[in-house]
Amino acid sequence: MSPSFLRLIRYGSLSFPSTPNLFLLCRHSRLYYTQPLPSFIDNVDDAVSSFNHILHMRNPVQPIFEFNKILSSLVKLNHFHTAISFSKQMELKQIQPDLFTFNILINCFCHLGHLNFAFSVLAKIFKLGFHPDTVTITTLIKGLCLNGKVREALHFHDDVIAKGFHLDQVSYGTLINGLCKTGETRAALQVLRKIDGLLVQPNVVMYNTIIDSLCKDKLVIHASDLCSEMIVKRIFPDVVTYTTLIYGCLIVGRLKEAVGLFNQMLLKNIKPDVYTFNILVDGLCKEGEMKKARNVLAVMIKQGVDSNIVTYNSLMDGYFLVKQENKATFVFNTMARRGVTPDVQSYSIMINGLCKTKMVDEAVNLFKEMHSKSMAPNTVTYNSLIDGLLKYGRISDAWDLVNEMHNRGQPADVITYSSLLDALCKNHQVDKAITLITKIKDQGIQPNIYTYTILVDGLCKNGRLKDAQAVYQDLLIKGYHLDVKMYNVMVNGLCKEGLFDEALSLVSKMEDNGCIPDAVTYETLVRALFENDKNDKAVKLLREMIVQGSAVGSNISSNSMLCVYQAAPLASFGVFWFIFGLASLGLDAFKIQLPEQACMHHFYIFPVEKGNGT
Repeated sequence: MSPSFLRLIRYGSLSFPSTPNLFLLCRHSRLYYTQPLPSFIDNVDDAVSSFNHILHMRNPVQPIFEFNKILSSLVKLNHFHTAISFSKQMELKQIQPDLFTFNILINCFCHLGHLNFAFSVLAKIFKLGFHPDTVTITTLIKGLCLNGKVREALHFHDDVIAKGFHLDQVSYGTLINGLCKTGETRAALQVLRKIDGLLVQPNVVMYNTIIDSLCKDKLVIHASDLCSEMIVKRIFPDVVTYTTLIYGCLIVGRLKEAVGLFNQMLLKNIKPDVYTFNILVDGLCKEGEMKKARNVLAVMIKQGVDSNIVTYNSLMDGYFLVKQENKATFVFNTMARRGVTPDVQSYSIMINGLCKTKMVDEAVNLFKEMHSKSMAPNTVTYNSLIDGLLKYGRISDAWDLVNEMHNRGQPADVITYSSLLDALCKNHQVDKAITLITKIKDQGIQPNIYTYTILVDGLCKNGRLKDAQAVYQDLLIKGYHLDVKMYNVMVNGLCKEGLFDEALSLVSKMEDNGCIPDAVTYETLVRALFENDKNDKAVKLLREMIVQGSAVGSNISSNSMLCVYQAAPLASFGVFWFIFGLASLGLDAFKIQLPEQACMHHFYIFPVEKGNGT
C-alpha cells in the first residue's frame, strides 16, 4: 500500500472539525441516497441519453440532483466507469457537485478497487468546504472491506471516532460484515462488545452476521450462546437467525438440534422462509431421514411456501441415498407438472442415482434428453455418466463422452480421469493406467490421493507390488498425506505376496503417522494370516484388537468381526473369544447370526457337565 494512501486513511494534513455537530447528517444528501431509481432510467442507454440531454440544455444551471439521479442509476447498473466519466464531464461544464455526488464517486472508486482515488475524493470534500456524512464514512469502510483491507478499515474507524464522528448501525453493520467475510470473526465480536451501549445500539443484523460466521467456522455452540445473549438484551432472533443456526447444526451433524430449532421457530410464530425449509430438508435428506423430510415439506405446503428447484433436488438426492429410486423418479417427473423446470443439477442427481442403481440405460436416455432440451451438461453430469458406463463395462461409450466433453469445451477433471484409471486397472491394463497418469499431469491436472490409491491398488492386484511400492514411496517423499484407504491397499498387496511381517510393520508406521487402522485393515491382515496358517500371529493380532477396543471399536463392525471369525480355523479362535471380542469393542454379538459350525464348536470348547444343574 502506498504511503500516500496510508496518509489519506489517517488524514495526514486533513483534519475533522473539532466540534461533533459539524458532522450532523446532511439531510439533502441522505434523501437522495435512499431515493429509489426513477423507473424510466433502468438501462445504460436511457442513462446516457438523459445525461446528454440535461448536460446540453440551454439553461446553464441545472439542479445537481438531476445529475445525481443519473449517476445513482449507473451505480445500480454496475456501470461505475461510466458514472466516473459523467462526473468528469460535469466538472468540465462547471456543474458544482454536492456531497451526494462525492459519495457516489467514492462508491464507484471503491467498487473498482481504486482506493487511492476514493480517499482523494474525501480530501476534495474537505477542500471544497463540505463535511463528510455517515454515508461517506460507511462507503469508505465498505470499500476497504471489499478490497480485503479490513485492518485498515478498523484503523480508519478508530481515527474517525477519535475525531468526534459518530457512526450509525449501518456503518457498524458494514464493518462487522467485512470482518466476518474475511474470517476475522473474533475482531467482529470485539467491535460488537466495544459499541454495545456506548456508541450505537447493536441490532439483529450485526448479531446475525457474527452468528453466520461462527456457524461457518463450525463454532455452533458459540453461535448458540450469542443467540441467547441477544434474547437477554431484548434483541429478538428473526428468521435469518434461526435459519443460520439450523444450517450450523446440520454441518456439524447435530440433526436433532436443527429440528428442535425449527420447531422452536414455529412455536414463536417466526415463519420459516423457503431458505429455512430447503436447508432443513436438504440436511434431513443427506442423513437419509426421508420421513422427517416429508414432514417438513408438509409444514412448508401448509404455510403456503412454494417448493423450488432446490427443494426437489434435495428430495431426489435423499431418495437415491436410501435406494428408493422409484420415488426419486416420481419427484423428478412431478416437478414439471408443478411449474418447476429441472435444471442441470436435477439431471445430474438423476443420472448419478440411476447409474448407482444399475439403471445405466435410463441414465443415458436422460442425458440425451438434456441435449434435446439444449441444456448443457456440466462436469458433474459427465463424470456421473462416465463412471456409470465404466462400472458396467461400456468403456468405449465412456471414452466417447470424454471426447464429447473436450469438443464442447467442458474440461475433464481429476474425477473423470480417476474413473477411467479405475476401469483400466480392473481390466488389467495397468501400463495404460500409468500412461494416463502421465498424460493428465502434462495437461496440468494434479492427481489426488484418491487417484493414486486406485493406481496402487491396480498395481498390487495385477502382481506388480514393486511398482506399487515405488508409487507409495514417491508419495511419501512428496509429502502427500496418506489416508487409511491407501494404507489398506498396501497392506492387502503385501499380504497377497506373503509379506506378513512387512504388512504388520506398515500398520505400525500407519499409527505412528497418525492414521488409525480401521475394520478393513484388521480384517485384511487377520484373514490373510489365518488363510496362510499364521494362526499364532492372527490370534495375537485379534487379542490386540480386543485390548485396544476403545480405540478401534468405533471403526469395526460386527460383520467385519464375523468375516474374520469365518476365516479362522476353529481350533485357533472360538465363539467365546469372538463374543468377548465383540463385547470389548462395544458391539452386540447377538445381532448377527453365527454359522451352525461355530455354535457346535462353542459347545465343544465348553462342554456341559451332567448333573450340575446347568
